[in-house]
Amino acid sequence: MAEIITPSQTVGPFFHYGLMRPGQDQVAPEGLPGQRIVVEGRVLDGDGQPVADAMIEIWQADSEGRYSHPLEPRFGANASFRGFGRIATDTTGTWRAFTIKPGPIAHPGGGQQAPHLNLGVFARGVLTRLHTRLYFEDEALNAKDPVLALVEPDRRATLIAKREERNGQIVYTLDIRLQGDGETVFFQS
Repeated sequence: MAEIITPSQTVGPFFHYGLMRPGQDQVAPEGLPGQRIVVEGRVLDGDGQPVADAMIEIWQADSEGRYSHPLEPRFGANASFRGFGRIATDTTGTWRAFTIKPGPIAHPGGGQQAPHLNLGVFARGVLTRLHTRLYFEDEALNAKDPVLALVEPDRRATLIAKREERNGQIVYTLDIRLQGDGETVFFQS
């Protein structure tokens, strides 16, 4: 019997009903060691219009560069840290998450990766999850990050969040452009 490939279907907007739960924007709960930050941005389509029914997944390391995963050699060092969250965009395409700034992560080929967040993007018209990263503009390790080095220099800005302080909070902002001018760099999974 020959195998038949099932056709892809768009991933949205129905995922809001089954995947979104209150509190998933709290990627790292209060009280964990590390610098508290807010990460935010907008999801925009090819015409620069907001995508009001997108979902962002975040997976990140803790402030010591450890992922909450059984394959992490130092797994369990901070049992209350999950490092995962889901955020739905609002009517303006805006998403916002509350977390701690991750530490540098060991690179499998040696050396370190700059602190970053792994982002998964789901939206109507998108057939498979889009994978990208959010780097922090104030990180010296960005210059040596082996993954960021693979990105053409003129496209790296699409991955680097701008830092500002608002009412005593550190906020990093990165818009995600699904296509068109300034399209975000997406990685193969």
